[in-house]
Amino acid sequence: MKCHINDKAQRTVASFAFCLLSSSSHQGQEAMLRWVLLALLFGLCLSAGEPKKKKVKPQSLSRGWGNNITWEKNYEEGLAKMVKSKKPLMVIHHRVDCPHSQALKKAFVADKSIQKMAQQDFIMLNLVEETSDKNLAPDGHYVPRILFVDPSKTVRVSIAGKHSPNRYTYKPDDMAILAQNMKKAKVLLHEEL
Repeated sequence: MKCHINDKAQRTVASFAFCLLSSSSHQGQEAMLRWVLLALLFGLCLSAGEPKKKKVKPQSLSRGWGNNITWEKNYEEGLAKMVKSKKPLMVIHHRVDCPHSQALKKAFVADKSIQKMAQQDFIMLNLVEETSDKNLAPDGHYVPRILFVDPSKTVRVSIAGKHSPNRYTYKPDDMAILAQNMKKAKVLLHEEL
C-alpha cells in the first residue's frame, strides 16, 4: 500500500521535527518524538481519505464502433472529406445509453467485412447528437439509424434496412443487409461519378 502525505501534514511534521531537534532535554525529545509520530499518523489518515483523481482518457471518435476506422469529428468535416475523397459518407446515429445502439455496435465491430469496408471505402461518422441536416432523418429521429450520403451531398434514402416504420435502423442480426447496403452505396457512387 502506497501512502502519500498531503502538504499540510508535511508542514506539521517538519515543524515538530524542528522543535525536536532544537529541544535540549531528553524528556523533551521523547515527548516531541511522540508528537511527531502522532502528527505523521494523522497526516497519513488525512491523505488516505482524499479521493484519488482518476486519469480521464480522451474520448476516441470511434466511441467503440471500430478503432481501426478513421472517424470524422462532426458532420461538416465528414461532408468536406467526402467531397474531397469521392468516397461515400456513412452516418451512424446512436446513443450511449441505448441498449439497441449498444447491441448494434457490438455486431458492427464483430463483422470483419463491414469493418474492412468502413475502413477502406467510406468516410465514417458516428453521432450521438442530431445534426442540423433534416435530410439525415427522412423518417424520424430514432436510434440507431444508419444513412449513406454520396459526394454530391445527396442522402441515399433508397438504401434502407428491412424494418418498418424505421427504415434506416439495423439490428444485430441485420449485418448481412448492412454489408449489402454498403456495397450498394459504393456501386451507386462508382456508376454515377
